[in-house]
Amino acid sequence: MHHLAVFASGTGTNFVAIAQACQQGVIHADVAIMVCDKPGAPVIERAREFGIPTLVFNPKDYPSKMAYETEIVQALDQKQIDLICLAGYMRILGPTLLHAYENKIINIHPSLLPAFKGAHAVEDAVAYGVKVFGITIHWVNDQLDGGKIIAQRAFPYEGSDPAEVHLIGQKIEHQLYVETIQKILCEP
Repeated sequence: MHHLAVFASGTGTNFVAIAQACQQGVIHADVAIMVCDKPGAPVIERAREFGIPTLVFNPKDYPSKMAYETEIVQALDQKQIDLICLAGYMRILGPTLLHAYENKIINIHPSLLPAFKGAHAVEDAVAYGVKVFGITIHWVNDQLDGGKIIAQRAFPYEGSDPAEVHLIGQKIEHQLYVETIQKILCEP
């Protein structure tokens, strides 16, 4: 059985999609831990509802990024994590995590990378006038949204409402992330 760690900072819709897929056997793994950098984020309650252990921390309570990432690595090692799935985790990973879990961290991003990197990808794409939006899943490296692309799915949108693009994209994200995680876990 493979063990996943899901990192999230917000509502946790991708976390729920992954946890449900694991429980239903669509992903042949379990979510062994959910890591959250925002005490009070809704994803924490969602993890409790699934009975999934959490590591919740406030980065400001630590003297450095290395200090809290060291604690995260220790927690992940105890759970024998095979793959880390960033799911709305709004923090850039540092060398401590990147080296400990090299080639074992994936992220989902709401644009067709390499276009529109960063936290405001949808808003930037709408402002630019894009007519085809998309979702990308990529390996995480030390470059912001710069790791090798694993999967992408595009969708047309002719409007100008970023909230609507997020809603459309979210449905695609849930399906694509689940499919991609299972595919990665099945690869030799």
